[in-house]
Amino acid sequence: MSLPLEGLSAIVTGAGRGLGRAEALQLARLGAAVVVNDYGQPGRDGTGEASAGPAEETVAEIRAAGGTAVAHTGDVADFQQAGALVELAVSKFGKLDILVNNAGILRDRMVFSMTEDEWDSVIRVHLKGHFNTTRFAAAHWRERSKAAGGPVYGRIVNTSSEAFLAGSAGQPNYAAAKGGIVGLTTSTAHALAKYGVTANAICPRARTRMTEDVFTDVPATGLDPLAPEHVAPLVGCLAAPAAGRINGQLFVVHGGMVAVVERPRVGAKFDSKQDTFTHDELDTLLTAHFAGRGPGETFAAVEVLGLRRA
Repeated sequence: MSLPLEGLSAIVTGAGRGLGRAEALQLARLGAAVVVNDYGQPGRDGTGEASAGPAEETVAEIRAAGGTAVAHTGDVADFQQAGALVELAVSKFGKLDILVNNAGILRDRMVFSMTEDEWDSVIRVHLKGHFNTTRFAAAHWRERSKAAGGPVYGRIVNTSSEAFLAGSAGQPNYAAAKGGIVGLTTSTAHALAKYGVTANAICPRARTRMTEDVFTDVPATGLDPLAPEHVAPLVGCLAAPAAGRINGQLFVVHGGMVAVVERPRVGAKFDSKQDTFTHDELDTLLTAHFAGRGPGETFAAVEVLGLRRA
């Protein structure tokens, strides 16, 4: 019996550790040939000397299990290096079918204390990194579609965060980047649908070096409810042929749970009694509507899911 991703090739960024590693291993188990990208810097804040070690270790794991993989150690936030990553997949495997964007860093600080570099670096790696790889993958699929005279196979899975959904007080840069990734995903989904390509985003909750100071209670026995292995199956599913009708969606995933997040809906609507609102009229309507809510309360959907900083 053939595997779901047999004959397909994939790129997974940030795949030397944590979520990216689990996702790369999952795609390989499902039959995909995988380009494992990781810049290899030891600090979760994007500091330290880059190393080929993490990417090569994941490649070794895939090959030891009988899979096919190659390493790429470039910086996806660099436009040219992201292009070289896509070209590597095409040159090694003949084409690119799946792109999983996962690479990221953290530089947490309250908004009133954040430096320009702390803002720029996180936006660069997360949001620009997602754009860079998407841009080159999209061009590849568009060219293939034109040559084929019809749709081709293409899957994008981007990584957002519950920090975007719920707001994270000490992560204005990270939350903004993750919100931007959702916007990039839905725009890409609309733009590439006619070529046969889907684009979806996930908000994973997992215990990795990025969240080691948030999720501190590690269970003594059994599979960790926050293990990255709980997230990887959804990525594999979204990358598979059967997911061709799933496009432009946002999922929250962790510990054996997957939730589909709806697009924002209008929660209330107010109409002016004259040509336009007066200050007093609008003040009265809005004050009454929000009466009794605390300043920290956010969207109802976030409260229902019980989402907090992640």
